[in-house]
Formats: sequence, C-alpha cells, structure tokens
Amino acid sequence: MHRRRRFVSLHIPWPRIPRLVLVVLLGWWFPAPTARAVILHGSGDPAFNTTAPTGNLTDSGWTLQGQWGAFLGTPIASNLFVTAKHVGGDVGGVFNFRGTNFTVIGAYADPQSDLRIFKVCGIFPAYAGLYPGSNENGRSLVVFGRGTRRGAEIMGAGLIGMEPKGWAWGDPDGVMRWGENVISGTVAAGPGLGELLAAEFNASGGANEAHLSTGDSGGAVFIRDAGVWKLAGINYAVDGPFNTNSTGPGFYGAIYDSGGLYQTNGVLGVWEPIPDTPIDVPTQFFATRISSNLAWINSIIAAQAVASYPPVLESTASLGQSFLPHPGYTVDELAKTITLAKPTDNLFLRIRGCLAYEFISEEHQTGFWILHYGP
Repeated sequence: MHRRRRFVSLHIPWPRIPRLVLVVLLGWWFPAPTARAVILHGSGDPAFNTTAPTGNLTDSGWTLQGQWGAFLGTPIASNLFVTAKHVGGDVGGVFNFRGTNFTVIGAYADPQSDLRIFKVCGIFPAYAGLYPGSNENGRSLVVFGRGTRRGAEIMGAGLIGMEPKGWAWGDPDGVMRWGENVISGTVAAGPGLGELLAAEFNASGGANEAHLSTGDSGGAVFIRDAGVWKLAGINYAVDGPFNTNSTGPGFYGAIYDSGGLYQTNGVLGVWEPIPDTPIDVPTQFFATRISSNLAWINSIIAAQAVASYPPVLESTASLGQSFLPHPGYTVDELAKTITLAKPTDNLFLRIRGCLAYEFISEEHQTGFWILHYGP
C-alpha cells in the first residue's frame, strides 16, 4: 500500500518533504557518560546484544564506534570521525574512542547532507572503510545506537480485534546495543539532506531485527563488501509519530505493523487512519547514505587527514618579544628529537603541538643543537 510521509523534527523545524514522515533521532547535546540502546524485535532484555557481535558479524563495526557526548561517531581516517550533523558538538569537545579521549580541533559540515566530520588531536588506532557502491538495496546491515530501550507494547485495531503493533520508546538503559536489518531502499530527502538508506522493522526479521529511537542519531550502519564490513550510513531518523486514535499527541515507537494505527497529516493538522490489511505495514528507520556523499567525504579526508602531529619549535631572542616559528630546524618523530643550528646568542625556545610536549634533554654536536622531547 502507499503511505504518506513527511519530515517531522523533535525540536527544530526541518523542512517537510511530501510522502515521508520522519522524526529526527535527536536527544540534546550534553557530555553524558551514559549510553542508550537500539530497540530489538526479538528481546526486551536490557543485556541483549550489548557486547560485540560474533560469528558472521565479527568486525561489523562494534569496535569502530566512539562516544561523542550522548551519541556515537565513527572514525573514517587517522584523525577524523563522522557523525550526524544534527546531534551538535563542536571544536573543543571530546570524542572517546577505545577508552582514549581525543580533543576535537576542527569541524566540517556537509551542506548537502546531515553529515559532519570532526578532526581530532591524535591518531586513531583504527578506522572504518567507506562503502563506495550504489547497490545497497537488499543488503543485510548491522546498526549501532545509543537510544532508548524497548518500552510498553502498542496495541491497535486489527482485522478481527485489537492486536500488537510494536513497542513505544522506553527509558534509556545506559548500554550501547547492536542490531540487524536489511536495506529496503533509498529516499531522496531533499535539499540539505541528500539521500537516505531505509530499513523496515519487520516482525519476521528475527531476534536481532532492529529499529531506532531518539538518541540513536550518529550511530553507524555497516554492510559487508567483498568480505569486509564497511560504513554505509549514519543514523538520521525514523517514521513517526503515530497514534491509536484521532486525538491526543500521539507517540513514537518501534512499530512492525502500523496498519490500524493513525499517522499525522502535517498539512491538515489531523490524525489519519492507516488501513489494516492481512499484510503488516512496517515502519522504517533512515540513515544518511555514505556512498552518495563520498566526493565530499573524500575531499575532507584529503585535506585534513594526517599521519602524525610533529611538534613545532618556536623561538625568541627576548622574553619581552613574541615567540615565532624557528627557522631551519628538523624533527625526527621516531627518535623524538629536534635538530637546529647552534645559536650564536641568547635564544629562548618553546615547543608546541597538538599533543602535550616538553623538552627532556639536550646534546651538542659540531654546529648543531639536538633537543630531545617527549609527551
């Protein structure tokens, strides 16, 4: 059947797009230490899928998720990570990856999508490959998020009486979770939002079948490419809101059969019934498509990715004058030394850089001064 949908934001006036009703998966930006979780069809157990997936899903992205405030981000280069633009955050924030805090020193927002790339001070121990193809439709995915746990069961009208339709969004449970799904298609979301990958929440999808909720924004969607799991999307939004009747504020939920419920008509400002049929009418979640934004992503990587952060040597002849970059020195990052011509007069030196450096010792050679530094 054909459904009417349109963009609906939780807190900011995103443009309304005909034939699509989405709710942006946004909480509010705050430096919270807790995580929240993907909603699963097969289990409401808060401990379900809270450790790295194994078997055929090994290396499917769990260890490539980092904490960006209350949300997630995914490293995509030596010193860059990507997340959803609408979750906020900026230079000076802290991205925690594999137990290490990395301070953000640059931010780059895509004008054509909900993606934002952040540059950190430091080098990530690993980062995700990017899915380059345009054939995502029908492919299995693994998704990660920090949203809410599964809430109360939603009942709605069926063909022969009331029947289960899904679950409302519940409370945060403090645990990152993963789930599975299948990409059901792509959506052209309009100017400034680009293309989205869609995934239906099906009752027949299995125990790991996943939907998203508020707080899951920024989490990653991975698909397998020639045996390697690659980043294919960044969580953006879900269908919603819904209602069980034609009055009241409605609700958001992980709905595997919206037939018999009501959906909002933002143009008319009323709730409209969704006809129930013998076949379920599943809702979907949506992720910003990586492949359609590769040109922009790769341009940021080419301009901003680095292999290391060598220190900068600055000098001044007098403490009453400004320090300026010292001319003609060399840095050996492996030996952690800086070599410069031996000064002929008083010289004040300092070392600065992305990381915390200090002078440890010095040695003299004919015509040269060798400074040893360390973090």
